[in-house]
Amino acid sequence: MEERTVFFLSDQTGVTAETLGHSLLTQFSAKKFRQVTLPFIDTEDKARQAVRTINAVRKTGAPKPIVFSSLVQHEYREMLKEADGLYLDIFDVFLEPLSAELNEEPSFEPGRAHGMSDIEAYMKRIEATNYALANDDGGVSRNYDVADVILVGVSRSGKTPTCLYLALQYGVYAANYPLTDEEFESGKLPDFLVKQKHKLFGLSIDPERLQQIRKERRPIGKYSSIQQVRFELRESEKIFRRYGISHIDTTKFSIEEISSRILDSTGVERRVRP
Repeated sequence: MEERTVFFLSDQTGVTAETLGHSLLTQFSAKKFRQVTLPFIDTEDKARQAVRTINAVRKTGAPKPIVFSSLVQHEYREMLKEADGLYLDIFDVFLEPLSAELNEEPSFEPGRAHGMSDIEAYMKRIEATNYALANDDGGVSRNYDVADVILVGVSRSGKTPTCLYLALQYGVYAANYPLTDEEFESGKLPDFLVKQKHKLFGLSIDPERLQQIRKERRPIGKYSSIQQVRFELRESEKIFRRYGISHIDTTKFSIEEISSRILDSTGVERRVRP
């Protein structure tokens, strides 16, 4: 399989270039990509070093590197365009037509996308993250009254990372509660959860995948046995049906996809936008 080097260039963290670049590269499954992020290119020296780094790949005889850039400074962008690679400039593609449509010149101010220019939005994310941590796996807080959504499911079905993503990305107050033997044996949810039934959303997962995940954490014992895994998933499905809880199978979905499906299914509004 042919390998191509891909560079993500930015005058900030590189998140914008990485996100768009990754989305586009997923459409080319026959290629293998070596991905390199060059963040904080905010001086002429750093821009020239980035050019040298890109050119060094080409000098080895490797195929032409692919370069995704979210650089804002015009002079640095022009320098990088001279590098020996396929240069894809995010701002060239989008800002010019937007500027024409809005009849306004862009500010070309670095850091606007991921900086702290919007303190209020930043603080909402931090508060939501603190909430998710305090209410993780049925934590001591159990302040479910202020939750936007409460994820329920068996251990290691993806509840914690999904809650943290919802908090960090959208400022959503997401709590989670792990279903245990107590719920499986009774077939009932605790009263404090039933009171919040309209906020509940279930996560399920393929038994073999769940066993694999659990073995990495605790390889010996009932916890990671296929019999226990299948039992827990079967009983959790019964609970979802009994209480009419919407749920999804997380096996083939990324955290981003799981979060998006939860928001779409529940109608929970994003407190902040990425």
